[in-house]
Amino acid sequence: MPRLAPSDLYRIAVPGDPRLRPDGSAVAYVVTTADRETDGNRSEIWLAAPGAEPRRLTGGPRDSSPRWSPDGRRLAFLRPVDGTPQIHLLPMDGGEPRPLTTAKLGAGAAVWSPDGTRIAYAAPCGDLDPNAPVVADRLDYKADGTGLLRGLTMHLFVVDTETGETTQVTSGDFHAGEPSWAPDGRLTFVSTMEPDRDLVIGGTVYSVDVSGGKPEPLTGPGVICAGAWWLDGRLLVAGFAGAPVGHTRLFGLGADGLEEIVTGLDRNVMVGAPGYPGATPQLAGNELIFCARDGGFTHLYRASGEKIVGGDQVVAGVSAAAGRIAYVASTPYSAGEVYLLDFPADRSEAPAAGAVPAAMRLSAYALDDVELFVPRSRTFTAPDGTPIEGFVLRDETLTGPGPLLLDVHGGPHNTWAPVFDGVHLYHQVLAAKGWTVLTLNPRGSDGYGEAFYTAALGAWGIADTGDFLSPIDELVAEGVADPERLGLTGYSYGGYISCWLPTRTDRFKAAIPGGCVSDLHSMSGTSDAGYFLKVHECGGDVAAQSPMGAVDRVTTPTLLLHGDADDRCPVGQAEQWFAALREQGVPVRLVRYPGGSHLFILNGRPSHRLDYNERIVAWLEQWIPLAGTTGSQS
Repeated sequence: MPRLAPSDLYRIAVPGDPRLRPDGSAVAYVVTTADRETDGNRSEIWLAAPGAEPRRLTGGPRDSSPRWSPDGRRLAFLRPVDGTPQIHLLPMDGGEPRPLTTAKLGAGAAVWSPDGTRIAYAAPCGDLDPNAPVVADRLDYKADGTGLLRGLTMHLFVVDTETGETTQVTSGDFHAGEPSWAPDGRLTFVSTMEPDRDLVIGGTVYSVDVSGGKPEPLTGPGVICAGAWWLDGRLLVAGFAGAPVGHTRLFGLGADGLEEIVTGLDRNVMVGAPGYPGATPQLAGNELIFCARDGGFTHLYRASGEKIVGGDQVVAGVSAAAGRIAYVASTPYSAGEVYLLDFPADRSEAPAAGAVPAAMRLSAYALDDVELFVPRSRTFTAPDGTPIEGFVLRDETLTGPGPLLLDVHGGPHNTWAPVFDGVHLYHQVLAAKGWTVLTLNPRGSDGYGEAFYTAALGAWGIADTGDFLSPIDELVAEGVADPERLGLTGYSYGGYISCWLPTRTDRFKAAIPGGCVSDLHSMSGTSDAGYFLKVHECGGDVAAQSPMGAVDRVTTPTLLLHGDADDRCPVGQAEQWFAALREQGVPVRLVRYPGGSHLFILNGRPSHRLDYNERIVAWLEQWIPLAGTTGSQS
């Protein structure tokens, strides 16, 4: 059976955003594919049900955010109209979808009122003049993926589902988060309205009447709220206790304010974001369920801490209704599948403690005509004795030492999982060529407890260098890796480490920093998250943690890959590293991807994502041959 090729990017379908019909009979979800002809990402809404083949509900090409009406007779979703996303309603008894909103700059996902007569949504407000001067009085004047905000703010609207009559609910110099309907018919949302909100990280839950008016705070100081939802008459909040570092926790609003929901887990709650899989907390029957990271995996839990969905799966979307739970998860063999499991309200009917209920797979998106290598989990030991989990991907039939690529994840609080993600295709390609690909979860990674999660704060590179080098030493000692044929790559924080490690060692014969950070001092003033990173991640001391301070030690041939419109790790970070290495005579190449945001390797142009994968393989092969000890100088 053939192995995966980079061009298989165009054959990979990734399901997401599952929404279970209120009667539990079917799951609506989004399927995203790469379209070679348009060089865009195509998204359609599909429907899956037990005992039936999944069927396409909408034809795309950019349909998203399916949301069922409370009676399950209509499905709201987003579809562009004249280039801006608008809410459409699809009757499930037949007929074509009709547009409901006419938001000037586009609408956000639909949030149905309990009686199904209205939909609340968030939408950008303001006047876009691309030629007007951009005036900033705070640091939050730009955002990765959007660029310069030019005074745009996010606000809440309510639309009548029959007449289309729309009311703007909030306005002012603040951003309103996604709305949730309160039991009294008001809307709640998370926002920060303090004058210095760019300097003091915060988040408060507000309530506002659907006819408009001044928002009223529901929560006070002590908890930084990141998301809020009404669940069966109780307000649930995801946020941080105190400073905006460490694990995200769950809180419930009681008579004395927010009270933490004690799960007994020393794990980070995952509400879901691009590159950070998870799902919004919700009720299954009368039980709270939520996602959390455990090792490299994102799993689904009860509030008691019992695991509902575990194993070799990364859960990336959950929906509960009528005694069932639908979810999407990736596995070692698929970038994503849709699953359905029964979840009885009566705990006496549930599996025994510690058992995971069986799930029914409703989809089949795995590429069954190629053979994938499966990462092997193992625990390495850092110089101070700290256990470091890693995953080794290789052709286990090969013997003798061979070339090895160390790939470092971003964050730094993300994590690697031994599943097929459809993004890092070069892992499979290199393994088929005889390489070993090593992915590690060093200090700072998620899924190993809060102390481990925060262990690199104020010590980027300093605290975790040994976490990367010691596992390589172990693989060299075991005869798996050739010490003369080591490569290094990573994205975001991984790009930072791909600049940092060559200032500490010359053992890597090729380095490929992607979306890199090379100078934390300039980064703190140019990134959309620069102040947060400087104060809360780096502890204010950026000089000791900046690769640029020791760039004169670097001799490693380096390929820099960077999105041209990256506002999280601005392209100037790559430019600085490129210029410094070029001046020193170090072989270096800079590749910029026009229009690419920080997340372009996840959702950017398919041609750019394909090029990213192919260039990594080509650069490694140029400098690190499959056999021998010298690389090409071409």
